Amino acid sequence: MGEKWAGLAARREAAADVLLAVAVLAFAVPAVMFGRSFPALPFLAVPWWAQIAAAGAAAASMLTRRSAAWPVIVATVACALLAGQTMPLMLAAYSMTAQNTVRRWPWVTAALAGVYALADYASPYTDRLPVAVTVRAATLIFLPALVGTWVWRYRAMIRELRAGVRAREERAAAQERRRIAGELHDTVTHAVTVMVLNAGLIQDADELDEIRKLARNIEDKGVRALTELRELLTALRRRDLPPSAESVEGIPRLVEEGRATGLRVALHYDVPEETLSRQAGHACYRVVQEGLNNVRKHAPGADVQVVCEAHGGVLNVSVVNSGKSRAVPVRVPADAGGGYGLPGLRERVTLVGGRLTFGPTAEGGFALTASIPCHPPDHPEP
Repeated sequence: MGEKWAGLAARREAAADVLLAVAVLAFAVPAVMFGRSFPALPFLAVPWWAQIAAAGAAAASMLTRRSAAWPVIVATVACALLAGQTMPLMLAAYSMTAQNTVRRWPWVTAALAGVYALADYASPYTDRLPVAVTVRAATLIFLPALVGTWVWRYRAMIRELRAGVRAREERAAAQERRRIAGELHDTVTHAVTVMVLNAGLIQDADELDEIRKLARNIEDKGVRALTELRELLTALRRRDLPPSAESVEGIPRLVEEGRATGLRVALHYDVPEETLSRQAGHACYRVVQEGLNNVRKHAPGADVQVVCEAHGGVLNVSVVNSGKSRAVPVRVPADAGGGYGLPGLRERVTLVGGRLTFGPTAEGGFALTASIPCHPPDHPEP
């Protein structure tokens, strides 16, 4: 669509230049043919064909006025001096400023006004009053030049606005891509990690009931992941969370899933759910989910403490592991998650007005903490 509009604009500009060239010929040639032309310098004897040639050069220069100013200036000055035709001078004054093709346009405009005054004073069809000639020259040359400067600045402003709109659209698209990538990461990584762990446990299970229980866990997690993905895809055109987006009430289930896969997790949970917005609850859920996933990948045998509590309108959540690993029968692939979890989680928490911190602890473990307003502002600072 952009190329189509650019092509239409180019054709429109070319048509306008052709019409100006025709206008110059229509203005100058009849005056020459009917003897209404005159040289601006009385001592010059200019034959009619030279006057026609000057008018033709002025008309042809209109076709190049958008790319270069001096061919237009020279041709129109020649037309004014040889044939006494001043209308092309006005077009030259406007074109050189509207296209910004002259650096010091006031001086050039003053020179064009001088040529116009000379031709006007030499005309046998005017009053030849110096004051009137000066006023006409200043008005009919400087006014088109000033209009041209306004047109140039207006076009520059429009270009800047369009560039700004494109930049904002690109930033919005990039943010939306990151948001979608974060949702997909959080949904898929957690489900696949739990499924892989359960599949590993099945290999070491001997009892049929335990195998069936682990298989059901894999099936339930796969169905839940597919449901979340389906609802996420239907919600991509909106800023709202999908209907199935988990909140803080899902944190105890995350802890139970961690325990079922061999993690030693302790939970302190004190959150009055009715005081939370959906965005804050969902961000809290994702923090715990990412923290437990990281423990599975990097410290599968460590003791884990999960804290989630709300005080003073702020939801504080943390996942801290001891770092003291022990032998475990199941390993998670090292590349599970792709390394995008914590940066994406920080963006998610920031978008709801919160703050995320993470890093090693003094005891050799790792801590992931977040402070999230229970009711995030509409437009948090990035």
